[in-house]
Amino acid sequence: MIIPKLHYISQGNSPKEHLENIQKACSAGAELVQLHLKNVSEKKFLKLANEAREITAHFQTRLIINNYYKIAKAIKADGVHLGKTDSSPTIAREHLYTWQLIGGTAHTLQDCESLIVKNVDYISLSPFRVKTTKDNLSKALGLSGYTTITETLKTETPIIGFGGITTEDVTDILTTGISGIAVSGEITRDFNTIATFNQLLNESSTEEQRYTFE
Repeated sequence: MIIPKLHYISQGNSPKEHLENIQKACSAGAELVQLHLKNVSEKKFLKLANEAREITAHFQTRLIINNYYKIAKAIKADGVHLGKTDSSPTIAREHLYTWQLIGGTAHTLQDCESLIVKNVDYISLSPFRVKTTKDNLSKALGLSGYTTITETLKTETPIIGFGGITTEDVTDILTTGISGIAVSGEITRDFNTIATFNQLLNESSTEEQRYTFE
């Protein structure tokens, strides 16, 4: 299964707002959205995941569930994204359908290597940029961090950049060997940026093709 190059990570001040924003993202042309809700019960999450599934199915947008792989299976989502402290991808794989994607979060080269061994379908490498100074945040990887990691790994596993990415960063990020990006804040502030992100991400692949065929 080809992984879309742009992932929208849902945001909102309430569960209802998360769903509204997923709807807006789908309307604006998002190919993949991740339902990313913290601090709600599993029962509540299941209800919201079902609603998100209805929205995304209508637009034929892929839906990734954050953390809850059993819910991802129950609602037949397109996959699950597992953070550093969530379940192991190996355990999730035993439960999921074979066609469901598993993504994992990485902050370092070692994290990436560990996820590749566990056969994840894509890696979300973060943070590209750090906006707040919370003590528990990993330090920003930036373009040089991304380049070092992709050049060392030389992996076929798609690596998605995440963390404070704006439309202005896309062209430079793609030169590092990163295959796509996940965006939350920039899109939530203006869903029209989805079209810009998609255009920038697709331009890079047409350039690559042009060079390949010449």
